[in-house]
Amino acid sequence: MTTPFSDPDTPAIHPFSNLSPECVLDALDSVGLRADGRLLALNSYENRVYQVGMEDADPVVAKFYRPERWSDAAILEEHAFVQELAEREIPVVPALTLDGRTLHSFGGFSFAVFPRRGGRAPELDDPAVLEWTGRFIGRIHAVGALNTYSQRPALTIDTFGREPRDFLLANDFIPPELLAAYTSVVEQALDGVRHCYARAGESAQLRLHGDCHVGNVLWTPDGPHFVDFDDSRTGPAIQDLWMLLSGERSDMVRQMSDILAGYEDFADFDERQLNLIEALRTLRLIHYSAWLARRWDDPAFPVAFPWFNTQRYWQDRILELREQIALMDEPALW
Repeated sequence: MTTPFSDPDTPAIHPFSNLSPECVLDALDSVGLRADGRLLALNSYENRVYQVGMEDADPVVAKFYRPERWSDAAILEEHAFVQELAEREIPVVPALTLDGRTLHSFGGFSFAVFPRRGGRAPELDDPAVLEWTGRFIGRIHAVGALNTYSQRPALTIDTFGREPRDFLLANDFIPPELLAAYTSVVEQALDGVRHCYARAGESAQLRLHGDCHVGNVLWTPDGPHFVDFDDSRTGPAIQDLWMLLSGERSDMVRQMSDILAGYEDFADFDERQLNLIEALRTLRLIHYSAWLARRWDDPAFPVAFPWFNTQRYWQDRILELREQIALMDEPALW
């Protein structure tokens, strides 16, 4: 299938095509880091992230930011927030300050360097692990509420729902034979989201991790630490909690209870925000499709996501949104 923006006679040239191993090593050399030649690409599609071996030092992680996604000012806001958390002994991984800066430029790329921090996935079926994780998220939010972002966008119905929908429709990603069904179901889904927000009432907005799923919480003998604040933005507290839930409704009730047992040691939680869980899940589903669509000119994406933009993909999304419409009509977890 020929996708929007593609020309079968002209190979796509993406900026990341110029990010060769030599460019990565030269970039680190430009900030005084002498690599030993070992270079391991880590699992990241939004940016390009590498573990780099150092001469006579521990390996570091170099992140090269996707061009034109964030402004340098927005990236620096994220760095400042993570540093603020680290200074309060919250287990996060701030960017290294090199030559007095955390953000650097080389070969047309903005990049940052981080210490390498390992860990394993947390065992979220363990109540003690959930409570421990909840305590640290509560501490993150207590700090997040102290200031605001001026450069990074908020998580809203517009930014995660309406704008992604409009992008997909304007750029002809939906197959013609499914267009009417998708247009109708996504509008019904957004109506459901608006009703959930109305039930929740006015929610306090604070700086969040933004993408606090299990892959961004690494566990060590010392407990959890939180990585990859790249999607940090302003939004309701529940955004950093709901992605840790899984299973049947009874499972999610128990899990949320365990998380909040730790969370509320450090931050107040407005239980009305429980009305937003399925709404935020719906927004994430719409946003994710548009995220893939916006990146489709990156050669890494068709290789990694070959199922995207097929007939079956959009049929599944229509069914998924119909399920979400029903779930949003159900009462909150408790």
